[in-house]
Amino acid sequence: MYARGEGERPAPGTLNALFFRAARTYDKPDAMLVRVDGKWQPISHATIVERVRRIALGLTALGIARGDRVAILSENRPEWALADYACLTAGFADVPIYATLPAEQLPYLLQDSGAVAVFVSTSVQAEKVKSIRSQAPALRHVIAFDESARHAADLTLRDLEARGASVDTVDRAAEYERTAHAVAPGDLATIIYTSGTTGAPKGVMLTHDNIHSNVEATRRVVPIENDVALSFLPLSHIFERMGDYWFFATGTTIAYVESFDFVPLAMQEVRPSIALSVPRLYEKMYARVLENALAGGAVKKRIFFWARAVADRWADETLAGRTPGGLLAAQYALAQKLVFSKLKARTGGRLRYFVSGGAPLSPEINKFFYAAGLTILEGYGLTETSPVIGVNTPVHFRIGTIGKPIAGVEVQIAQDGEILTRGPHVMKGYFNKPDATAEAIDADGWFHTGDIGVIEDGFIRITDRKKDIIVTAGGKNIAPQPIENLVKTSKYVSQAVMIGDRRKYPIMLVVPNYEQLEKWAKRRNIIWTDRSQLLAMPTINAKMDKEVREKLTGLASFEMPKKIALLPADFSVDSGELTPTLKVKRRVIEKNCKSLIDSLYEASDPAIVAGRD
Repeated sequence: MYARGEGERPAPGTLNALFFRAARTYDKPDAMLVRVDGKWQPISHATIVERVRRIALGLTALGIARGDRVAILSENRPEWALADYACLTAGFADVPIYATLPAEQLPYLLQDSGAVAVFVSTSVQAEKVKSIRSQAPALRHVIAFDESARHAADLTLRDLEARGASVDTVDRAAEYERTAHAVAPGDLATIIYTSGTTGAPKGVMLTHDNIHSNVEATRRVVPIENDVALSFLPLSHIFERMGDYWFFATGTTIAYVESFDFVPLAMQEVRPSIALSVPRLYEKMYARVLENALAGGAVKKRIFFWARAVADRWADETLAGRTPGGLLAAQYALAQKLVFSKLKARTGGRLRYFVSGGAPLSPEINKFFYAAGLTILEGYGLTETSPVIGVNTPVHFRIGTIGKPIAGVEVQIAQDGEILTRGPHVMKGYFNKPDATAEAIDADGWFHTGDIGVIEDGFIRITDRKKDIIVTAGGKNIAPQPIENLVKTSKYVSQAVMIGDRRKYPIMLVVPNYEQLEKWAKRRNIIWTDRSQLLAMPTINAKMDKEVREKLTGLASFEMPKKIALLPADFSVDSGELTPTLKVKRRVIEKNCKSLIDSLYEASDPAIVAGRD
């Protein structure tokens, strides 16, 4: 099976050309919006261009040279984008780092990338870097966005801009722009670290043209004109970052939201017409709608479920290419007025479409929103593919798929069902890891995604995961093996398997080392007749919970298993849970323990349970 995006492959280009072209073409007073003291303040294209230039000149004055790497450790905010564009136009490659990562995970990223400087947002982030700075010998400059972080940084963004402004003459500005345009499409733009299955994160090298081609191909199929977008997913993730380039290139006003929790209020205040999100937002919105409906009286419930049934029939007709008419059209109009208009109002009332990525979206939820009159365009890609491989569009839309490939992108299904892709979107390689690069990209240029799928009428449908990476419903990537290996360093643990793909959060299935656990129990005069009885005891649960969590240090909050289940019997080759070489088969275990796993996600408490299907 094979598919190729419609239209000509985008001409090679750079993000620098995109930046200058967009600023001159649109020249808007509100290119960006930021909330200050409860009010949304505009930032013009002219201001952005001036600040980016002065930041770039300031970085150059610090001795940072073309080809150097500069890290960005920050939540979403305009300064993130300004620092990014300054690095790109100065010829540096930037290294985004998730603001949620603990300090313990920073040294590897800074050392491996060889970052000579790092932008930090707040005093919290500055303190993280300060605590590990001795472990990053190449790091020469720490630059804080907030003035309040000055005590833990070398200088602030204001200082850096002032340094740039002091040399910002007409001639120097012209020289700066010539330097920016001298950057070639194949030059490195960024190194984005993504979780690996065997421990150390891998630095994905993306060139200017990798991302530029994605922006140009996406803007052809998802039309944008005079739009306002919310930017709330981490800009450290390629999905939101490419989205922001796409918005900037099309003159879309970008409203930055620092916290996911602030999104509902921001939707009311900004009233966006487009937004990118991972499925978790849609799941929360869906759950809230159902909760409100079920919390009402009998009449309200009947109206809701009647409206939902009507909208479902309307969606079936519309998705089949037919135009609903007569009684169904009248009923749908009434359903919109009585029920779905409230949902639309919560998004600000003028949303044209959401774009979903980062993790699979439930077809049921997608259809519900579509039926309600809110279109979610689901797409698919990876950090290594800049990221978009395919996306549903207003013209080519099929729920349960991730759309058709975008222009310039080829997709084929290998004999084992793996999705392969080739084109200008495929990364340059993994930084400092030639063997891993050769494993991921074959001699013919096909990148192996690690996902299993099929192609139906040009639409790509993902059916399974080949990679052993957990992608939560919130779009967070978790490499489970290193975490499992930490847990197994306890003498009381025999096996540990993390579960959480497409779920709200990860959980851990633990097989105790019964020889050690039973000895511990006997020393405390605990009496039991079988293992199930032993595992049901609160004292045993507390012991195992303590043993597991003591081993889980230095993890990001999203990596930490929220619940633990104790299993009475070890995994085996005979049950199909282990390979002949005793490697864990995660999908088999998840299938065998499905009821237990489902109960963990359904229950609000306790944090640790005993049992097995």
